[in-house]
Amino acid sequence: MSKPIKLIVGLGNPGPDYERTRHNAGFWLVDAIAEDLRASFTNEKSFSGLVAKARVQAEQVFLAKPQTYMNRSGQCVGALARFYKLEAQEILVVHDELDLFPGQVKVKQGGGHAGHNGLRDIQAVLGSADFWRLRLGIGHPRTLNLTQEVADFVLHPPRREDQMAIDDCLTRCRAVMPLFFAGDFARATAQLHRDNPA
Repeated sequence: MSKPIKLIVGLGNPGPDYERTRHNAGFWLVDAIAEDLRASFTNEKSFSGLVAKARVQAEQVFLAKPQTYMNRSGQCVGALARFYKLEAQEILVVHDELDLFPGQVKVKQGGGHAGHNGLRDIQAVLGSADFWRLRLGIGHPRTLNLTQEVADFVLHPPRREDQMAIDDCLTRCRAVMPLFFAGDFARATAQLHRDNPA
């Protein structure tokens, strides 16, 4: 098995104006995980983010929501990784994914940033692409037959049916978190990919 996950970072933009927008899907899942672990977020200025700590199987784990806006997400992740001496492969980054339909999810380690500015910045600050990614499908305006530009699309809330599909996906992701914390990525990935809607 791989090294267990010690830090889960949800990507999004801070503030109530962005709270329900598609680009904040990463925040939604990290909030749900914090609820499951009975962990509370505190504003940690030295880490440029909201951070929650919890114990899982006697190990300390961290949840984070960068408060720097998406393009500077690496500031928070890098500070946490340095302070707690975390390796890239012990970090799981949760982010919205245009190339997956709402309700779909994909897990992978490493790879490029595919134009996602949050991933691009984290990769640059860590000096590594070896962190894990949990890609939450939000759909693409073209595949959803919408006329919005991508930049506008990600900063708006999902349609009702898309939100329901995303919420179902978040429930499935919450259920496999113990496997991520145990380092059993093969089982977590297989379970999530198997249950993806067509």
